[in-house]
Amino acid sequence: MKQQFASDNYAGICPEAWAGMTQANVGHAPAYGNDQWTHDAADAFRKLFDTNCEVFFAFNGTAANSLALSSLCQSYHSVICSSTAHIETDECGAPEFFSNGSKLLVAQGEDGKITPEAIRHFATFRKDIHFPKPRVVTITQPTETGLLYSIDEIKEISAECREHGLALHMDGARFSNACAALGCTPAEMTWKAGVDVLCFGGTKNGMAVSEAVIFFRRELALDFDYRCKQSGQLASKMRFMSAPWINMLESGAWLRNAKHANDCAKIFSEAAAEIPGVELMFPVQGNAVFLRLSEEFAAALRERDWTFYTFIGGGARFMFAWDSDPARIAELLEDMRACAAVAA
Repeated sequence: MKQQFASDNYAGICPEAWAGMTQANVGHAPAYGNDQWTHDAADAFRKLFDTNCEVFFAFNGTAANSLALSSLCQSYHSVICSSTAHIETDECGAPEFFSNGSKLLVAQGEDGKITPEAIRHFATFRKDIHFPKPRVVTITQPTETGLLYSIDEIKEISAECREHGLALHMDGARFSNACAALGCTPAEMTWKAGVDVLCFGGTKNGMAVSEAVIFFRRELALDFDYRCKQSGQLASKMRFMSAPWINMLESGAWLRNAKHANDCAKIFSEAAAEIPGVELMFPVQGNAVFLRLSEEFAAALRERDWTFYTFIGGGARFMFAWDSDPARIAELLEDMRACAAVAA
């Protein structure tokens, strides 16, 4: 299959992650996370974030988010999120399922962000026992529309959460891309800004599987290992999920991969915006580009064997990954120019 830009999940495993799995594939090691690789991977995260956090590993983002939220909620609680949050639109009810029914309170918005005002509204407009009690706010960094919360915005959201006794969870499926774009340290964007729990994505950053669930407030991680086991997320050969993280973090590949993806998105978006019939839907801040195309334009592009999704506002989404090839991006742009002539 020729390289496509429909999703950063299409990309293969980057060399650093592959090397980590190879290094762990020597001899025998204790099962279920009791191996040295998993221990060292957790320590690598503590070094990266410069804090003594609790670290767990899950196979994918849906499990990571859902289990993290379930650890913060009882079934009679609720989670405040954006209307385009992944937990609302793309996780098949998993957050509600794993929390035994915690309700999602959805704040409407066009750009995928949630505001302190929206949090205040949900936290205060019902106080009676007949309504599920707000307990958690979750933000996606970057959002599903590709936008970033600034450090100041995260701090403002955190302050609102503290005022109302709410925990703050960050869905960081593309956390690396956000760090690369903002030029900040992982600590500055998380616990120093008031984030309690982070789901740090590895799959979209060049790994085969594995998301890290990181508790900066360690008391919130009580019995989380049991949640992982009960939900089928405790890998028997855990070292193959954890070992790649060591190489990714210590070599800096996690940030290099993200920077490359972001740079490709910027190059593509700047060129695409000059094509007649193409309109950028959102500012390009990470590795996602959303384009508004006519139906004729989109159909012509698909006829040229390009794949893309149109699930947010009807716009065509193009995602760039650690291995995005500039030559292939140039081919896409060339075909888009040809489609523009057809659709005109």
